[in-house]
Amino acid sequence: MSVLNASRTPALARVGALALPRVSTSVAVAAMSAISLAPGLLPRSAVLQGVFSGLLVAAGLLAMWAFSAVARRLVSDRVKARFDEQHWRISALGLSTAATAIAVFAASSWQNSLRAAMGAPSAGLLHWAEAGCIAALTALGLWGIGVGISKALRWMGFARSVGALVMGVLGVQLVVGPVVWNGLADSFDKSNAYIDTALTQPLSASVSGSPESLISWTSMGAEGRKFVAAGEDSVRVYAGLDSAPDAASRAALAVSELDRVGGFARNSVVVAVPTGSGWIDTHAVDGIEQRFGGDVAIVGQQYSDAPSWATFLFSRDEAEDSATALFTAVGTHIASMPTEERPDLFLYGQSLGAVGGSAALMEKSPTTACDVLWAGPPAGATRTEGATVLANTSDPVVWWSPALATQKPDLSRAVQDAPIPQWIPGVTFLQTTADMLGSLGVPAGHGHRYGTDQGTALGTCS
Repeated sequence: MSVLNASRTPALARVGALALPRVSTSVAVAAMSAISLAPGLLPRSAVLQGVFSGLLVAAGLLAMWAFSAVARRLVSDRVKARFDEQHWRISALGLSTAATAIAVFAASSWQNSLRAAMGAPSAGLLHWAEAGCIAALTALGLWGIGVGISKALRWMGFARSVGALVMGVLGVQLVVGPVVWNGLADSFDKSNAYIDTALTQPLSASVSGSPESLISWTSMGAEGRKFVAAGEDSVRVYAGLDSAPDAASRAALAVSELDRVGGFARNSVVVAVPTGSGWIDTHAVDGIEQRFGGDVAIVGQQYSDAPSWATFLFSRDEAEDSATALFTAVGTHIASMPTEERPDLFLYGQSLGAVGGSAALMEKSPTTACDVLWAGPPAGATRTEGATVLANTSDPVVWWSPALATQKPDLSRAVQDAPIPQWIPGVTFLQTTADMLGSLGVPAGHGHRYGTDQGTALGTCS
């Protein structure tokens, strides 16, 4: 084969009817498949594993394509011709197939060890066949889109391609992005405003949310209504986003309502900082009631109706300001009471609630909390000194932070509930990011799900 013909060797050589991919293609597919199948923290569905693997394989193919485009300009035609020979392609394909098979076998063993620890059924051949099909469809679909875009750019030429790229970026930033975000915000607002007819509005004047309440039933938001409606033994007060215009006024309103319904007459008051959507874990509330025998008032304040991940990325200050305002307002009221009548004060937060609660402790409060409890605190975003911490080693929220790409996670405060994967630079960050999507799809005591010990583990005043 001449050097000229070798330089024009197609991406797919053939052995009979069998098309052989380039060496670089086989290497990219095998490497990214292995990375996607590296040990994670939680059991995965076939869909999640398939989409994750497909995304990484497509990214690997794109990276290898870009690398090859540069290498073709730097490597001689003779060297390129040698690596395009059939025996190299056959060898690369065989080795990559074997490596991928080994990776799938190892992933199956690891996944089943996680499933056994969490009481889930093992994953069989059908699970991995489904994951493989979904991965192939995802990778091929994305690769096809990439090829189409590449052809379109070549057809337009350099100048028009740059113009189209600039227009595309501006369009996403100025039009598509705002439209998508506004659509999401609208859906969050609708979910927050939805009134579940299965919930019964309290009618007693001595209960928050009743017609006589200082905080109207409709202003509490969907999660606030669930929280208040479920109360029986404890006093529950909740200020929603629509209850008052800002964090400080919502906190003042919550304190006035807590005083009106006799919350400060209880032996203990727990300030519960919700997650991003305003949710207060029912398991935590059950645990708090068990811990104090029902002689407790629980007060919460909403700061967002968006999911925790969105609030953490874009509105973290709102969580911190809200928690600080409420904790300070409650502490100030308790400090104004006669010493012998003052209830014990506690602070609780799960996930983003722990981040907000941690900020509240940074501010000087007239009343010191008897104990502070964080459940599933995000890595590197929460002060844990002096706090009771509940963290599962299988909780990706406890692991995830940008630093995870280059540093081992600090699991010194976490309880091992499942096998712990070996930390691998870069790879563990990708695996943990994927596991974030399934962090709540496991039984309590695993992942980002915590049980009644969120309340029963609260300490006592010294």
